[in-house]
Amino acid sequence: MKTYQLYHTRYLIALSTLLFLASCHSHKEETITNQNDYNAYLTSSNNTKLTELNDQVVFWNSRIKKDSSQIIDLSKSAGTYTALFNQNADIEMLKKAEQNLHKAAQKAAIGKDNYLRALAQTYITQHRFKEAKTMIDSAAKVGGEISASNFVLFDVAMELGNYKEAKTLLDKEADFSNYNYLIRLAKWEDYSGNLDATIQHMENAMHIAERSNVADLKIWVYTNLADYYGHAGRIKDSYNHYLKTLSLDPSNAYAKKGIAWIIYSYENNPQEALRIIEAIEKDTKSPDYALLKSEIYEFMGDNKTTENLKKQFTNSVTAINYGDMYGAYLVELYASQPETADRAITLAKKEVSNRPTPMSYDLLAHAHYGKGEYKQALKIAQDHVIGKTYEPAAQFHTAQIYKALGMQKDLTPIKEELLETSYELGPVTYSEIKNL
Repeated sequence: MKTYQLYHTRYLIALSTLLFLASCHSHKEETITNQNDYNAYLTSSNNTKLTELNDQVVFWNSRIKKDSSQIIDLSKSAGTYTALFNQNADIEMLKKAEQNLHKAAQKAAIGKDNYLRALAQTYITQHRFKEAKTMIDSAAKVGGEISASNFVLFDVAMELGNYKEAKTLLDKEADFSNYNYLIRLAKWEDYSGNLDATIQHMENAMHIAERSNVADLKIWVYTNLADYYGHAGRIKDSYNHYLKTLSLDPSNAYAKKGIAWIIYSYENNPQEALRIIEAIEKDTKSPDYALLKSEIYEFMGDNKTTENLKKQFTNSVTAINYGDMYGAYLVELYASQPETADRAITLAKKEVSNRPTPMSYDLLAHAHYGKGEYKQALKIAQDHVIGKTYEPAAQFHTAQIYKALGMQKDLTPIKEELLETSYELGPVTYSEIKNL
């Protein structure tokens, strides 16, 4: 899905439950979706679930005193705050979960590793990867569930670009009957550019989740598998797995967003996609829907609304305590305008410092490209991006640099590859690719 979505971690794992798109042109005539399949879900609100969770928070918090040593109550409260965040993307809920997990980890004498792992996962969600590493390193030293810690150590290593370490950790836990191993093996294969293997491992994890009949496991694997099917051009399979998710969780915003992307990018029906997104927005505080809507309005030629939505997004993520969660999004926006290119470079450098992966260096190269510093952009891409990531977004940015420097011989093959990613990158970016 769209360039900016590719920077989001696909493996953010719910604290309370886990250890945790054929490429086609924008004028594809085939229709995959049917309003009758999903209309009922657009009226499904998460209000009832939010009320239940808020009641639970009140209950658990009533048991916690200022000098409380009631670690279980702190943990239950933290888990409920995390569930609230997963429902409506209210960052304050995640901050409150973090606070209670800190208290629990400090007080715990037994099972301390559990709270440190949960805290590490909270930091991963907030893109505070170095702090996550500190917490999970501490959990590993404490002992306890070693495999559980190794899985989260793998997650952090991948986020920090420590790929050799990540593979070593993964190999320690090799077990093809283990859901947590399979989803991380899928992540490794995705990083390595092996999409078929990625899907195979995710399908095997899905079978395990279905046998276990744990709803949260099934929801997580269905949505992630739907994404991968989309990347592989299996749009109908992608759509069906988003529907599977909604059958279990009618208010699931991510699945609805996935269906909206299919309707917009594959079926070329922006109005229907907007209808779905606006239904989602009623139940979430997540700011990134404004950015997705801005792209759709750009595709429709409504530049005024596009710019207003971009400003809305920027104001939201800079006014609220999101930290670095939307840094990559902001780099993309700032790099698109010469007057904000310096700001893009500053933010991109911070992204590299926080998360020195090929995709972070791609952001830095793109920021320099946005300022017109093409040779500097090329050097960064050659040193840290080209041949080190298979993400279409990075390939597109590299192609833009080649175009700017008149490197036609290098541009031609990458452009041919990019012309096969129209669904994933979306029709706006596809138009830019055709003009390279």
